[in-house]
Amino acid sequence: MPLLEVSQLKKSFRAPDGSTCTVIDVPRFALEERVHVALQGESGLGKTTLLHLIAGILKPDSGRIWLAGQELTALDEPRRDRVRAMSLGYIFQTFNLLPAFTCLENVLLGMSFGPGPDRPLAKALLDRVGLGNRLGHYPRQLSTGQQQRVAVARALANRPKLVLADEPTGNLDSASTREALKLIRDTCAENSAALLLVSHDREVLDQFENVVALADLNQAAAPVAPMP
Repeated sequence: MPLLEVSQLKKSFRAPDGSTCTVIDVPRFALEERVHVALQGESGLGKTTLLHLIAGILKPDSGRIWLAGQELTALDEPRRDRVRAMSLGYIFQTFNLLPAFTCLENVLLGMSFGPGPDRPLAKALLDRVGLGNRLGHYPRQLSTGQQQRVAVARALANRPKLVLADEPTGNLDSASTREALKLIRDTCAENSAALLLVSHDREVLDQFENVVALADLNQAAAPVAPMP
């Protein structure tokens, strides 16, 4: 069985005029263990919505999602949260670091939702991403690129089988984009994690051997207004 499998997945939102707007309609998508895939699509096609469905941030209207052999869509919320915490890492476009916590504390907090805080591992991950001398720094004391590195360390904190990355280089310049992308892919490979990264940036997509167009997966892939 694939590491991740999506079947007959659908998600709609209510538009301001009261009509129903279908954003996701994916008959099937699968991702094998340790494979890195880039999902291509312009803004407004539903890339982030699809990741949020896979991560359990959003609930689908219908369809099934299997992750690491378990059907997430068949679990109650506590069990779904547990599977997600143990098997999934997420790198958000805006990083979502907690401003009142240091680099080390942000990573440790991410661990608290899984097996539990592991201070030596958190330090090792931050050292791996080049922030071993910034453990006590707060997000406001870091550059954008450094904040992203904290987000990468946090995403890998529970040794997930799958890492989702939502436009993770969207806030970086060209040189930083190449560096950050290499870091994400290298650290995922070192941790035997599969990677599903969404982007519309050709420079990013060209670095992947496996590129899937969202329009080929999503029968609802047409530009839509931003949804909450």
